[in-house]
Amino acid sequence: MKLIKLICLTVLLGAFVVACKEKPKTEPSHREVSHAIVNLQKVSIGIEGMTCQIGCAKTIESKLSKTEGVTSVTVSFENKIGEFVFDANEISKEEIAQKIASIGNGELYTTTEIKEKAL
Repeated sequence: MKLIKLICLTVLLGAFVVACKEKPKTEPSHREVSHAIVNLQKVSIGIEGMTCQIGCAKTIESKLSKTEGVTSVTVSFENKIGEFVFDANEISKEEIAQKIASIGNGELYTTTEIKEKAL
């Protein structure tokens, strides 16, 4: 019985020692450093092909808000415009326009002029 307790105590102590080791600090990778510097920009993109606010505009907002690098999306059905705030280090305004045009297999929406706006 003492042998079993001694073995259990040794295993428990060994697990504790291994689990409590401090991980060595490493230099951040290039990708981590680039994310620390954010280059936010705002654009307005004309969108053709929307037929309603609740379906089309909300679908575009939903899909683009899940896109990496896009931080804010507002789409107006009435004005046929989407406004996007994004990190230019991660995505370009042209890529945002392409993502809009690709919704629905590229058969629903087309993008027109892209205008840079002040934040």
